[in-house]
Amino acid sequence: MSIIELGEIRDEPASAPPVRRPRAAGRPLRSAAVLVFSLVVLAGATPPPQRTVSVVPALQTATAYLAGDGVFVVDPPTPDGARYLTSYARPAPTGGAVRRRWQAPLARTGDYLEVRVEQGLVLAMAVNAPNRQFQTTAFDGATGRQRWQQPGAPQLTSGGGLLVADDREDGSGAMTGVEPDTGRVLWSVPVPPAASPTYHLTAGGQVDRFVLLQPSGEVQVYDAGTGQLLRSVDTLPGDRSAYQRVQVVDDLLLLVPPGSTRLVAFGLAELEPLWTSDVTLVSYVLACGDLLCAVPQTGGLQVLDPATGAVRWSDAGQDNLADVRYGRLLMARPGRGYTVRDAATGQVQVELGAWSLLPVLRPDDSLVGARRSDGGRLVVAELDLVAGRTRIVDVLPGIAGSCQASLPVLLCQRLDGTTALWRLTR
Repeated sequence: MSIIELGEIRDEPASAPPVRRPRAAGRPLRSAAVLVFSLVVLAGATPPPQRTVSVVPALQTATAYLAGDGVFVVDPPTPDGARYLTSYARPAPTGGAVRRRWQAPLARTGDYLEVRVEQGLVLAMAVNAPNRQFQTTAFDGATGRQRWQQPGAPQLTSGGGLLVADDREDGSGAMTGVEPDTGRVLWSVPVPPAASPTYHLTAGGQVDRFVLLQPSGEVQVYDAGTGQLLRSVDTLPGDRSAYQRVQVVDDLLLLVPPGSTRLVAFGLAELEPLWTSDVTLVSYVLACGDLLCAVPQTGGLQVLDPATGAVRWSDAGQDNLADVRYGRLLMARPGRGYTVRDAATGQVQVELGAWSLLPVLRPDDSLVGARRSDGGRLVVAELDLVAGRTRIVDVLPGIAGSCQASLPVLLCQRLDGTTALWRLTR
């Protein structure tokens, strides 16, 4: 079922009032008349915005996912314990019914956390209690036929294969190369106990190398397509029992040594030591435009030069880094909403106000925020970090939550328990 609704689009108030130009003296009545005439003309020339709404056939307790070009619904167990995954095609931009493509049975145990589309496959990922073991089931994207099932969570490699990480606390985990069509295991590398693999991504977002940190302190770099060990380096020549962490950011391998009092950088290609920076209690590091953002465990931010490790600027406040785009940092201020900072200087560019960020389908999708209006409606906005503004795309009635976005498409659960797909006015 699909309907067309009239939208309710309002301009979001600016975070700071614009500078007023000096008011011209004289002819106030004539100016007012011109303004009224202009509004009448614009009102007549601009049609009211519209949105299409299509109901997704899903139970109130089901979970729906945006993935690929469709919507996928994981049903709750039936009285006899059976579970199903249903694939629906998104309607055309002009509206229409949500058409079912196929339905396939799922494993009866496990909590499903994600559904993705890769290489013509629909990958459903679940985690099983009590050992928190991940399991991936692959279905044919066109027919729903189950292709294979493997323990672990998959990543797409630069060669078109799948790298499945099965990281278990009991030490029996492995990194496995899997043939996408058949699920055949091509190779396997053991994962050390309590070790979390880290990945190097290509410009397209695929994995071409992965890194394992052995308990002995040896850091190993592997080819993600073949499982071949490319190179390694010993980072603990002394105390072999000390705890440390490793992470890959762009072409750097970053090591947090025992005590978390420093950050040590190696070149990923040859594992040659590059620099050491006195950055304490690092929780994680990520690329911030041309710089590195080191997030301390105690909050705040330290921004480093990736070539030298020198600290460009730092902030010991309580702001949390929420996203990085085009040299801009989206910072969450507890109780005060979001601000945009320049990554190079730390200077606050603009305050965007209080929003809840919605999950988006692809890494390059627009950032989407939502918040409740005074009337209980859901205000949906695109957050533009470069322009430093919010652009309201729609104000929706009757939304309960559980929204996902890939503008101009929005998937949400409504107050009446139904799940619906909106194509918003842009």
